[in-house]
Amino acid sequence: MGISLTELTGQIRSRIPGAAGSRPTVRGLPSAMGLEIDGLTLRIAEASRSGNSSRIDQVRAFPLELPENADRTDASVLGSAIAKTLAKARVKPGPVVLGIGRSQVILRTVVVPDTGLTGTIAALVRFQVARDLPFRLDEAIIDFQILRKLPARPASDTETTPVPTGAANDSVDRVEVLVAITRQESLEFLRRVTEAAGLSLAAVGWISQANATCLRAASDPTGVPIGPRALVAIKSEEVGIEILEGRSLLFSRGLPMPSSKDTEPDSWIRSATIEVVRTLHAFGGTPGRTAPESALILGGTGLEEALSAALELRLGFKVPQVTLSRSQGLDSSEAAAVAGGFSCIGLALGATDPAGLEFDFLNPKRPTPLPDLRKIRLIAGAAAAVALLVAVLGVRKTLISRRETILATLQTELTTGEKKRPVYRQMMQQAATLKTWSAEERDWLDHYAHLSAVLPPSEEVYLTSVAFGPNRAIRLGVQARNGEILGKVDRLLRAAGYDVKPLAVTPGADRNGYNFRTTVELTVPSKLKFDLSKLTPPARPADDASLENTRKGGAR
Repeated sequence: MGISLTELTGQIRSRIPGAAGSRPTVRGLPSAMGLEIDGLTLRIAEASRSGNSSRIDQVRAFPLELPENADRTDASVLGSAIAKTLAKARVKPGPVVLGIGRSQVILRTVVVPDTGLTGTIAALVRFQVARDLPFRLDEAIIDFQILRKLPARPASDTETTPVPTGAANDSVDRVEVLVAITRQESLEFLRRVTEAAGLSLAAVGWISQANATCLRAASDPTGVPIGPRALVAIKSEEVGIEILEGRSLLFSRGLPMPSSKDTEPDSWIRSATIEVVRTLHAFGGTPGRTAPESALILGGTGLEEALSAALELRLGFKVPQVTLSRSQGLDSSEAAAVAGGFSCIGLALGATDPAGLEFDFLNPKRPTPLPDLRKIRLIAGAAAAVALLVAVLGVRKTLISRRETILATLQTELTTGEKKRPVYRQMMQQAATLKTWSAEERDWLDHYAHLSAVLPPSEEVYLTSVAFGPNRAIRLGVQARNGEILGKVDRLLRAAGYDVKPLAVTPGADRNGYNFRTTVELTVPSKLKFDLSKLTPPARPADDASLENTRKGGAR
């Protein structure tokens, strides 16, 4: 059986790390149903694939069976409403495609080296965007689309021009990539909705890209302008602005708007016009980009014609409304559902396209996994273990005989040592005590004399206790007449060179009028030196009788 060159190339690339396996599932479903909740309306688009082309089979819209004042942020409530609506409409869904709105997607454009391998490019993209994420990388779902290839600059140009830090090296082939990032919780919400609705979730696309896909399917390929063009997608509670160039989506912005049914048309048109013009001018100011000189409108709210006229007046070129029912060959009875269901049409067409969705957050393009060396390590470890076992068995007998001889000698020494253990223990304790005193240099009597000279006189303060501890620590119990004296004690001790912990002062009056009590913890620095001969202790009080001889019975 023969094989084509294309098939052979595909089989070879599938065995190259990073060249295959960009997505964990097969691209391009044979049939799919796109679902979208637009305000209080459930929009459904069914598509199928025939050969290499996709077509829309049916587009419908139904009022959502949602209880009054229901919480649409509750996945179980929303899923139950979808299930009731589908059951009432007698719709039997197959694989379902949902979309994530622009407000839940972070958009970045990066330039990375063109390796030709999807998995490697995915790893480079994740590395580039990880620095700018407002949340952790493990909470992000990242998918991307290659916009264009940037060829390497000639060597003569790159040699004289330094590459800025953080910029892509233009001496190699590069690709410009549009990256769409959403949070894991957004995908989990859609999973819970489909589970509550009893649906099979096949893919999760991006609404902005779905709008672009729908417009691309509705446009005449020969009439598509070469430069960028704008797509204004109008929904009941949002206006999306997409900038396209060829088949690529360059930029997207979603504008939450008040419901078109609850707002004055003139006010709504004015606000939407201002935001669209502002967005197009901002895109034109981006380095390397020009403002679109053509625009189209998609929508079925009834305000499209008025918005088209307002934009034509501000932009200076025609902004026609796209009629999807004729371009898709659908029944004219479905025109109203088709006009407002462009997003779900784009989701269904993208899911059934042979290449699949450009952005699929359920099955994003993933970095190539690192080579699995676990099996190699296990085999090498097993071989080493066998070799080691053979060596051990070869010398086992010799080692045992040697160890038995050593054991006999040690047992004899142990018996002799047991008899002398009390003497050894006493010597070790004495040696440890001497080493401790020698290492800590406990000149406590000198420090006691030093403190007696440093502290204020006994008319102001006196010590209730003195304790000397390990690590050159001194603990003093101090009784003072007032708090200012305790502050003076702290300053004097620090000036004398001691390390003093902050004092915790507590009221503690005694019968002699010393009304404040604290505990002072000092640490003697290793570099502290003092000369006792040069110290002048405070003079003894005139009524000090501490050195007089006491009479018998304790009387003076």
